[in-house]
Amino acid sequence: MTPTEGKPQQHTADVDPLGALRAPDDPDCDVYLTGTVFLDIIFTGLASAPVRGTESWARGMGSSPGGIANMASALARLGLRTSLAAAFGDDHYGEYCWDALEQGEGIDLSRSRTVPGWHSPVTVSMAYEGERTMVSHGHEAPPPEGAVPECPPRARAAVAALTPGRSEGWIARAAGHGARVFADVGWDDTGRWDLAGLPDLAYCEAFLPNAEEAMRYTRTDCPKAAARALAEVVPLVVVTLGAEGAYAVDSAAGATAEVPAIDVEALDPTGAGDVFVAGFVTGTLAGWPLADRLAFSGLTAALSVQEFGGSLSAPGWAEVAAWWSYVQELSDQDPAALRRYAFLTGLLPAPTRPWPLRRAVPTIGFGRSG
Repeated sequence: MTPTEGKPQQHTADVDPLGALRAPDDPDCDVYLTGTVFLDIIFTGLASAPVRGTESWARGMGSSPGGIANMASALARLGLRTSLAAAFGDDHYGEYCWDALEQGEGIDLSRSRTVPGWHSPVTVSMAYEGERTMVSHGHEAPPPEGAVPECPPRARAAVAALTPGRSEGWIARAAGHGARVFADVGWDDTGRWDLAGLPDLAYCEAFLPNAEEAMRYTRTDCPKAAARALAEVVPLVVVTLGAEGAYAVDSAAGATAEVPAIDVEALDPTGAGDVFVAGFVTGTLAGWPLADRLAFSGLTAALSVQEFGGSLSAPGWAEVAAWWSYVQELSDQDPAALRRYAFLTGLLPAPTRPWPLRRAVPTIGFGRSG
C-alpha cells in the first residue's frame, strides 16, 4: 500500500441504483446516519503480530476516516446520496477527515460540526494474517452549542448501530419521517442478550446481526432458526454467517434466501460488515429480489476484504464491473455460481480497467498543491 497523493481521492459513482425511482419531491437524501468518525492509521505488511518489547516495521501505511465513516463511504461509493451527522475535531486530523468525506467521497456533511478544542478520535490498526489488531483513543464530543440543523432529515433510509440498554431518539424520529431503518448491533458487554434491551428495534424495518449475536438474542443454536425467530420481531432479518455466506427472512413477503460466501483471500476484514450492510441497503432501496440483495452484499464485502483499510476498501461500481468482467472470462468458474450474479449484467458500467483495480491511498502529510 503506497501513498500516491496527499489529497482525498474523488470516487464518483458510475451508477445511480435509484435513478429510475427519483422524483422532484424526493427526500433530502437517500441515507442518513450518525456516529463517531475516527482517524484510522493502518499499518500493513507486518510479518507477524507485534511482540512485546520489540519494534515491528510495516511494509505499508495508509490513513483514512474510520468509525461511522466506513459505512458512509461504502454507501456513497454505491451511488446513494448520503448524509452524515458527526463531530469533527478542529485539529489537522479532523480537517483531513472532513475533506476526505466531503470532497473525496461526496458525502453531505451539512449536519456535521467542527468542535473547537476537541481532538479527533484515533484508531491504529495493524493488519496481518487476514486479521487485524486495533488500538483506539478518544473522548466523547461535547454537546452542540446553539442552533443545529434538523437531525434526522427526510431520508429514504437510515442506518443505525443499536447499543444494548440505550435508546437513540433520532431513530424513532427518522422512522416517523418515513425512513426505512436498517440496524445492526454490537456485542452485548452486559451478557444479558435481551431483545427488550434494544427498544429501537421496534422502529426498524431490517435487522442485520451476525450468527453469534442472532443465536444469543434468540437462545437458539442454529443461525437459521435464530433468523426465523427474529423475523417475528422485525420484518426483515439478515444473519451473516461469515465464510458460509448469509441467510435472510422477509416475513412481510413470506420469503427466505440463502447465498454462500465468495471464497477470497482476506487481507484485512476492517469495515467488511459495514460494506455488507451498505450493499443490502442499496439493493433494498432499488427494489431488487431478496436473493440478489444478499448476493450483492456478499460480493461487495468480499471485494472489500481484498484491500487494506476500512473506508479505503469499500468498492464502487467500477470495482464491481471489473470483477464481473474478470470472473466471466475464467475457464474454471461454476456456471451455477455465475448465474447467481447474472443480475449484475444490466446494472454495471462497461469496465474501463482490468481486475484487480489498485486504488490510491489518501495519506496525511503531503501538501495540497499536488
